[in-house]
Order: sequence, then C-alpha cells, then structure tokens
Amino acid sequence: MKTELYRMPAARPWLFLIFSVLFAVVAAMGSQNLYFRGDYQIFFDKGNPQLQSFKELEATFNKTDTLAIVVAPHNKDVFTKDNLSLIQQLTDEAWLTPYASRVDSITNYQHTSAEEDDLLVEDLAPDYYELDDARIDYIRDVALNEPRLVNAIVGQTAQAAIVNITFQLPDGDQTAQVQEVVNFTKDVLAKAHETYPDVDFHLAGIIAMNKAFADAAQADSQTLVPMMFLVVLVFLGIMLRSWKFVLATLIVIVLTIAATMGMLGWVGHYLNNGTVTVPTLVMTLAVADCVHLITSYVHALREGKDKNEAINYALKLNFLALLITSVTTSIGFLMMNASDSPVLRDMGNLAALGVMIAFVLSVTLLPALLQLMPFKVKPARKNSNKAMGWVADTVIANHRKILPVSVIVVALSAVLLMQNHANDNAVEYFDSGNVFRQAADYMEETVSGTTALSISIKSGQPQGITHPEFLNAVEDFTEWLRTQPETDHVASISDTFKRLNMNMHGDDESFYALPQDPELAAQYLLLYEMSLPYGLDLNNEVNIDKSAVKLVLTTDNLGSVDLIALEKRMDTWFKANAPQYEMASSGPNLMFAHIGETNIASMLKTLPIALVLISGLLVFALRSWRLGVISLVPNLVPAILGFGLWAVVSGEINLGLSVVITLTLGVVVDDTVHFLTKYRHARLQGRNVEDGIRYAFDSVGRALWITTVVLVAGFSVLATSGFRLNSDMGLLSAIVIFIALIVDFILLPAVLLVADRKNYANESKSLGGKSEPLADKSKSFSKEATQ
Repeated sequence: MKTELYRMPAARPWLFLIFSVLFAVVAAMGSQNLYFRGDYQIFFDKGNPQLQSFKELEATFNKTDTLAIVVAPHNKDVFTKDNLSLIQQLTDEAWLTPYASRVDSITNYQHTSAEEDDLLVEDLAPDYYELDDARIDYIRDVALNEPRLVNAIVGQTAQAAIVNITFQLPDGDQTAQVQEVVNFTKDVLAKAHETYPDVDFHLAGIIAMNKAFADAAQADSQTLVPMMFLVVLVFLGIMLRSWKFVLATLIVIVLTIAATMGMLGWVGHYLNNGTVTVPTLVMTLAVADCVHLITSYVHALREGKDKNEAINYALKLNFLALLITSVTTSIGFLMMNASDSPVLRDMGNLAALGVMIAFVLSVTLLPALLQLMPFKVKPARKNSNKAMGWVADTVIANHRKILPVSVIVVALSAVLLMQNHANDNAVEYFDSGNVFRQAADYMEETVSGTTALSISIKSGQPQGITHPEFLNAVEDFTEWLRTQPETDHVASISDTFKRLNMNMHGDDESFYALPQDPELAAQYLLLYEMSLPYGLDLNNEVNIDKSAVKLVLTTDNLGSVDLIALEKRMDTWFKANAPQYEMASSGPNLMFAHIGETNIASMLKTLPIALVLISGLLVFALRSWRLGVISLVPNLVPAILGFGLWAVVSGEINLGLSVVITLTLGVVVDDTVHFLTKYRHARLQGRNVEDGIRYAFDSVGRALWITTVVLVAGFSVLATSGFRLNSDMGLLSAIVIFIALIVDFILLPAVLLVADRKNYANESKSLGGKSEPLADKSKSFSKEATQ
C-alpha cells in the first residue's frame, strides 16, 4: 500500500494537479473576507485582567482614547502672537474632528480667578482678548506655573505645546474610525501648515499608536511578502540551477500561501500584526519541503533511474521525514496558543495550518509537476560533495576536541541567557524612522513622555471625594508621585481644590491648600462645575456620584520592567498610607508591560510539553529511544546559543521574542530528523558510526545547507520589518536556525561518535531489515552516498 501511495502522484499527475489547484483556489476564495485590524486592543484577551480594569475605568470616567497634536514652532517659543493664534485655531477646528468629545490646550484651559466675591472661570486665551505683549506674558506666566498645564499641555521650555483631543469611539474594531480621525486631522494640519510654514506638527497619543499598529501591519504585508518572493527566487535559482525547479517550487509556494490566508478568511477572522507575517513563515517552510524532494529526485535521475522511479524514490525517501518535520513544526507553532496574546495565538495557529498545507502540496502537487515538466539531467559536477565529505572527516577526526569546547560554549551561553530580561515598550515597537515613534520621541523631549497611567481612587461612599481625609490622601499620593524619578506630570483633582480654595479667598496664595470642611469643598466643586463650558467638565476625572476620582500619571517612555516596578511601588504606598481606600492603575502601556511578562512565563511552562511531544515523534520516526534522546541535543542547544548571543546583541526580550523558542523548535527539528534518518539508514545496513555520519553528510548535507540558507533568508526578510515585534522575532529566529545547522553538522556527529557505538545489526533484524555483508559495504556506500 505504501508503495502504491508513493507511485500515485507520478502515475496520475493531471489528477493530482487538478485537485491540488482546485483545493487551493477554493481555499483562497476566503481571502475576499479578510480585513485589517490594527488597534492595540487586539493584543489582549477580553478576559485579560489589565484590559478589564482599563474597561472598568473607562466606563466609570470618560474614555481615554486621545490624539495629541504636538505644535512645534521653529522659533522654539509657543508664546508668540502667531503661535498662540495657531493654537487657538487648531483648538476650535479640533472640536469638529469625528467622534471628538473634548479638546484641551493652553488657549482653552479653564483658568479660575477671583473677581471680588465671584469666581471667574474663562479660557486662558479667549478670542475676545487681544494677544498683545501684556496678555501673552500673562498667559505664559499662568501656563508655566499651573500644575495642570506645565509638562502636560506645554513643556517647561515652551518649545512645544499640545492640542489634546479626546474621543468616544465605538467598542470593537476601531480601524475605520481611527483612519477617519487621522485623515481629518492631517487635512486640518496640512491647511494650517500652509498658513504657518514655520511650524511642524506631530501626532501622538493612543489614536496615533493605533494608526501606527495598523500601518505597520499593512506595510509588512505589502513589503515583506514581495521581498521574500524575490529572495526565494534568487536563492533557489542559485542553488538548484534550474528555472523549472524554481517555477515548480514557486507554484507550490503561491498556492500554499493563498490557501492558508484564504482559510483565515473563511473562518471570518481578520489580519493583524501577527498574521501578516505568516506568508513569510509558510513560504520558507514550503521551500524546505520542496528542496528535499527536488534534490533527491535529481540524485535519483543521475543514478540512472527514469522519471517515474526517481519521483517514487524521492517520495519514499523523504515522505516520513517531511511528515515528521511538518508535524513537529506545527506543534511548535501550536504551542504559541499558550501565549496570553490573541495576536500571537492567531499567528501560531495559522502558521501551523500553513505548514501542513505546504506538506500536502509538496507530496502531491510537486511530484505531479515534476512528472509533467520536461527536465534533462546534467551530469553531477566533480567533487560536488567534496565540501560535505571534508566536513564529515574533519568532525570525525576532531570530535574529542569538539565535545569539551561545545560544552564550554553551551555553558557560557546558558549563563549569558540568564542575563536577558523581559522588557516591552509599546513606543519602541516602531523603529526610529516611524512617524509615530518620531512624534513620541519629540514629545518626550519637549513636553512629556507618552506613557500615561490612569489611576482610579475610590472613597467608598457617595460624595466621599469632598471629605478632607480622602482629599488629604489624594494630595499626599499626588505629591509622592511627583517625587518619583520617572514622573513627568500628574493631573490630580487635589490641585483643582487648592486653586478653588485660593480663589474663594480673594486669590490669597496663603490659602492655596485643601479645604478641610467637606461642605465647603462640595460647594467649591459644584460652583466650579456649573461654570465650566460644555465638553470641558470634570467627567474625565470625577465619577457621577462623586465617590471616586481619576488621576493621570504621565511618565517617560518606560519599558515594561520599569513600569511594573512603578506600579508595585504605587500599590505599596497606598497599602501603607491609605489602606482604607481602593486604588487601581491601568492604561495601554501597563497592559503591554504585563502581557509581555506573563507571556514568557506561559511559554516556558509549555516548552516541556512541546519537547515531550516532539521527542516522542522523533522516537517513533527513528524507531530508537537512543537516537530520540540524542536528538534533544541539536534541538535544544541552538536556542541556548541563540538567546545567549541575544544577551550580547540586545538583552531585552519583548512580546515577539517570547515565542521564538516554541516557534523555532519545530523548524530546527527539520535538520535533525533528516540527518538522523539518513544516519540510521546507513547504520541499519551494518555500517559503523563513522561511515553512517559520512553517508548522512553525503546524502542530505547539501539539502540541509540549501534549506537553512532559504530559511535564514526568509526570517532575515522578516527582520527588516519596521515593527520591532516582527523584526526582532525574525532576526533571532534566523540566528537560531543558522546555529542549528552548525550544531547538526558539528556537535551532533561528535555526540553520535561517543553515545551511539551500539551495533545496529540486531535492531535491523528486529525491524525486518537485512544487514549487508561487510565485503559489500564500500560498494553500497559509494552508490548510496550520491543519493
């Protein structure tokens, strides 16, 4: 039955061609249902505790979806007549932005002052006052001394100012709304730039970050896949030396990608920053399958077999190895389901599906194409395997030196590996050439960082926020936050109460303190709220029943380690100084910080499961417990060496890198399976370890070299992404896969020479095999080495 299965694609090529193409086309039709979704919330499960906390906070107060227009005049002084007029104009036009619910700037800041016994609340720069020198000086003095403004809306150096727009976007997919908001804002800024050519504009905030995520996903899909096609064509053309083989491989690749992405559309899912990279992953793995079959096919033809026999031979020789490597690679990708991020789970599931589709098309469509495609065999070049033979002989001669050196290198790498630390920074997901990254960096340099934490403090009773005990606790916490080294700004209701108390005492600065009478504080708050214009009320920091307040802490653009450390310090302070009140902090940056940390922990928990499953499959494939255990060496060492090297290169493990071990584990197994299956084949014929190693190098060494080059090239293309989660993942994966080949060519043979000295003759008989007579070994080796 096995023999018949191997013969079917070559015997009925048109049938296999038609059905393979039909399957791929039907699957690819699902692509019409695909759409991009690039907002940051897709990185989190609905049940994610940080996301739930963030949603609860937004339900209690206003939403925190903001777009910051950073106004950067070339004269580096926002307090001029022209620049303040521009900010007034942008503030007015910003109210017209779709979904806008609030606009804050230095010109419409609701400044309070005393006018005899009355409280005067008005814009800091209303349009009914002429912007003369005296008024500008007054605005500058207030803005640079008002805790609500300095380092929040305007920088201390006055080089830049911000017009901050808050939005009420619908829940769920916000891609279209974000695009609409950004397009409207860019149109406004383009017109403003015509009138004010000496002013630059930057867009920061959550809306800009959402747009940057979507742009990164679309840019990767439009650049990485075409670039990968080019790389694959070039490398295949160089190594296979036949445009027909390149064409056949390309057909398999195109149909594999089309079917894989179409399947995503059929299940009603969307493209995101993770799934757009799947075509590059699937492409490289499909190439690896095709290369193994094509090289075996060519070798068989050069041995004098006809086309049918050559195809059957290539399938019989490689089918099990291809199946095992595809299954183990899929297991590696499926282990990404342990990730806490839906984006990474989607990528893993889709890549696992693509790997299996690539396998199916490689053993059905590719043989059919080879049968239908005319091909003349070129004689093998002299010494074509000389390089592989030299490597084999060198390793065999020096294996006693290789093992201790390898142990030292692995031990040092393991020590370096421990120096890596988890650190996610959403801003740094984008490279320095990204527009959003440039805006965030400029904003941090001139005004404040873009990392914002919303801090909810509950008093535990209605109207409780006006009680002196609560206000004093909020004030103490605010002042403590301002002493923290990471802090750029704290927006706190305590500042409002202190200013109101001063205003209601004739602007006497000695009364710039919290009111200690709850009724008086309640009256101040009511009077102030009644004086505020529509859209600039206190709903963004005080809830409806006055039982809770929200502080906004703005910090430098922190990584996850520093951000989580700050969160822990805040929790510790509150437990020690105000345990009677409930405090919770949240925000997109904090959410990313936590998911990166938990993702690494979950990946490490599932790694043993992946190892057990893959090792079990290898024991089954190799039919040897001993070889199954030995295979752990080339499967684990590349990750140890790769992450050890990464500690020198960077030392930071972000959300993308946290899945590299499980992602590459299955890919790395490919080299090991093909090497060990050929080695075992030779050993079952009665050859010793040395001849078995030589046979493995001669029969599969070149194919492993070709597939490794293509895989490394593929992941290197991913490393060119402007989105750091993808680029870092691509770079480290390429490093690990290249190291895997070195380990399989150098360390694995050395281990076999020491740990696999047992005679295979008995095992061969138990498996129904037949040992070759010793006298025929050299002849058989000569013949099979070319295969």
